[in-house]
Amino acid sequence: MTSVLGVDRAHNTISPAADLLGRAIPRAIRSETAGIVPGIGVAEQQALAELRQLAARNVILTPMIGLGYSDTVTPSVIQRNVFENPSWYTAYTPYQPEISQGRLEALLNFQTMVGDLAGLPVANASMLDEATAVAEAMLLARRAMRGKTSDVFVVDRDALPQSIDLLRVRADALGITLDIRDLAGGEPLPDDCFGVLLQYPGASGRVWDPAGVIERAHAAGAQAIVAADIMALVLLASPGSMGADIVVGSTQRFGVPLGFGGPHAGFMAVRAGLERQLPGRLVGVSKDADGNMAYRLALQTREQHIRREKATSNICTAQVLLAVMAAMYAVYHGPDGLRRIASRIAENTALLREWLLAGGVDVVSDAVFDTIEARPAGGSDAALAAARSAGVLVRRVDDATVAVAVGEATTVSDLARVATALGGDVPATFGIFDGAGTGRVPHDLLRSDEILTHPVFREHHSETAMMRYLKSLADKDYALDRGMIPLGSCTMKLNPAAAMQAVSWPEFSRIHPFAPRETVAGYLELIAQLEEWLADLTGYDAVSLQPNAGSQGELAGLLAIRRYHLARGDDGRDVCLIPSSAHGTNAASAVLAGMRVVVVACDESGDIDLDDLRKKIAEHQEALGAIMVTYPSTHGVYEEGILELTAAVHEAGGQVYIDGANLNALVGYARFGDLGGDVSHLNLHKTFAIPHGGGGPGVGPVAAKSHLVPFLPSHDLAQVDRDGIGPVSAAPYGSPSILPITWAYIRMLGLEGLTAATGAAVLNANHIARRLADHFPILYTGPEGLVAHECIVDVRPLTRETGITVDDVAKRLVDYGFHAPTMSFPVAGTLMVEPTESEDVAELDRFCDAMISIAREARRVAEGEWPADNNPLVNAPHTAASLVTEWAHPYTREEAVYPAGVTAAKYWPPVRRVDQAYGDRNLVCACPPPEAFAG
Repeated sequence: MTSVLGVDRAHNTISPAADLLGRAIPRAIRSETAGIVPGIGVAEQQALAELRQLAARNVILTPMIGLGYSDTVTPSVIQRNVFENPSWYTAYTPYQPEISQGRLEALLNFQTMVGDLAGLPVANASMLDEATAVAEAMLLARRAMRGKTSDVFVVDRDALPQSIDLLRVRADALGITLDIRDLAGGEPLPDDCFGVLLQYPGASGRVWDPAGVIERAHAAGAQAIVAADIMALVLLASPGSMGADIVVGSTQRFGVPLGFGGPHAGFMAVRAGLERQLPGRLVGVSKDADGNMAYRLALQTREQHIRREKATSNICTAQVLLAVMAAMYAVYHGPDGLRRIASRIAENTALLREWLLAGGVDVVSDAVFDTIEARPAGGSDAALAAARSAGVLVRRVDDATVAVAVGEATTVSDLARVATALGGDVPATFGIFDGAGTGRVPHDLLRSDEILTHPVFREHHSETAMMRYLKSLADKDYALDRGMIPLGSCTMKLNPAAAMQAVSWPEFSRIHPFAPRETVAGYLELIAQLEEWLADLTGYDAVSLQPNAGSQGELAGLLAIRRYHLARGDDGRDVCLIPSSAHGTNAASAVLAGMRVVVVACDESGDIDLDDLRKKIAEHQEALGAIMVTYPSTHGVYEEGILELTAAVHEAGGQVYIDGANLNALVGYARFGDLGGDVSHLNLHKTFAIPHGGGGPGVGPVAAKSHLVPFLPSHDLAQVDRDGIGPVSAAPYGSPSILPITWAYIRMLGLEGLTAATGAAVLNANHIARRLADHFPILYTGPEGLVAHECIVDVRPLTRETGITVDDVAKRLVDYGFHAPTMSFPVAGTLMVEPTESEDVAELDRFCDAMISIAREARRVAEGEWPADNNPLVNAPHTAASLVTEWAHPYTREEAVYPAGVTAAKYWPPVRRVDQAYGDRNLVCACPPPEAFAG
């Protein structure tokens, strides 16, 4: 057994990992935790038992609070075959389309579903949540108004309060003025504005016709944005049919558990002409090398890395796993099933209204879909208490008024209990809704068009058919359940099955984000423990778990720095220094935080050029707000000058933001706060085992030193008061339903296990670097030729020698049974490889053998054995179908699909190499008709 220090207790020797870490990590940065994190881990059974105790402290009551969150039913076939299936939750963002056709098809279903219901031609492949989608829509509206100088954005007073609060935070950083008006109540628009936000139905539950306001917005030269309830859109006329330019919302009520607020997939759809400014991911349709239809990410793949501070958004990925669940909910139920669900909600809401009126309760609402505001005789506080005693949670609006929201999971018994608690008159017997009505929705606002007409939404309505459809999609994909995904900067590591179990427990999954504090004691204790552990591991004084993605954590950290300077009267400190090697989201986040980006050069060894840093500090000393630095560096090395860098920035009055993307190379050995960091975001979906899910869910907590703590995110509807700048995510704790994964991971490993994991990750990376060094140069190394947790394999010399490109190597790896490493980032023409601590030496060697074999194949091309335009590399990947067509290649079928070292357990890609340029020229962003599949 090896201790934290790497000493073999039985033989009193130093382990290989400890010896290597001792040489790789500069001694000057070493530090220890404060001992808050448990030193020794526990067995899986004990960790789960402790989680059970925490879960038991959450009280499951019928959640009828509303405000954009609804009690839903996850079909078991989707829960088992998507939510709890590693083929889906361990997949990576589909940057390599040839091995991602299943998840790309699922996301195209999502886009088609959203576009149909919103009534607009183009939708993206999900957002982080509704409130952040609203903020992105505001920024999109501003970009779309070329030549318009207004900084005024108008918001309907009946928008969701959390969306309004988040807009205030985002608008303040960018000099945008929010103008809150009762638009649904008839208040006119101002004379000048660039955008207008409407809620449909309103937060109060009111169903109204926004067409007139949309028309007036257009007359004023503004973009019209509608935040819509996706379930209501099954019955209501679409915002697109009323002229809306942008439609946003959440797909949570399409089968995604409440989970105390997340993760949930937001959505955005836009009118024609805005698709090339759409933030987030967009799935398009292209063709492969054989002319067959193939899906791919379109237009803005890794836009943040390409355009950096000119990027339209800092969102790098989104809530893909949850978007897949929502899309499959629509596929499973189909248009008829969705109408039955939406109609039942509307009819149940109308029934509740009747019972309240029968008891003499003053009902505010008339035209409603799922939410009623009422004024019980005894006031709101007494009504809340009575409802809770009856097992139902409703929402306090003011001293006299409460709101009650009906969901898919709401039963007639729930309605009876809440109606009685509020003073309604419930008859002794009553009929059951037959599934054909529309409740109190005004007839002139009902949809007249068909929805979800594509066959995919009409063919998989039995559990058997749905199970087989999901299996067919998963079989097309490569995920961690097939083999290593050696992606640098992304940390595609093991997601322990034991850590995943609690996500499905109803004590965590069926809790409303705005539930009363006394009903969520278990959640709050888990969150508090996790915040303390993460603060201890990083050397900071406090942590906020609210940011629901790494990009949002970056933004939160930079907003904290900005507010700190403003609070001190330093309103001119708006320059953010960013190394040229940094993640692209850094620059995009800085701009969204209202800062100006100044790039710092890197030297030949890949380190930040300290001379250039001093020069930039001198040039901008009075305006220096911050530096963003990734440690270990984006180049995969432990830079020796980090302490000198942080000291120089502090001396000039700036703050130090350390990007936490590579924290998994430091845990147990060094802490950001001890390196001079003032604030960092952490990626729980990287270092702490939350699965990638094909591009999300993510959690990006922000951690800070004490002087920045007052400027961390806060939330008016949080169960625990915390001073701060306001929200950066819709829910107070971001995506809390997946926090038990990280809690269990840390509890099972303890500090000793976490430290051992760091050592194993660095040892694995160096093993790969050493094995490949004779065949591909390793671009950057530290002292003694060592790397950190990842290494950059330079393919450019091979390209110059043989003509084989980094793309060819990446696609040929598919034939060998691997997902490609990160391509051309941070250096064009290279592969960045990160094996993580999860892979054993046999898998590492299998990857190295494949890379070495590919290098040999490339040299066979250079030697003329294979033509430059017809060889296994430029033709890769090879499908099973390609074997049975006419074979016009100078290499054998066996060399194509069973190259050296490939075993019988082979992955077969469903398509050949996808034509990326064709897809951008011929953008198709919805499910193609069945005729497109005809051979």
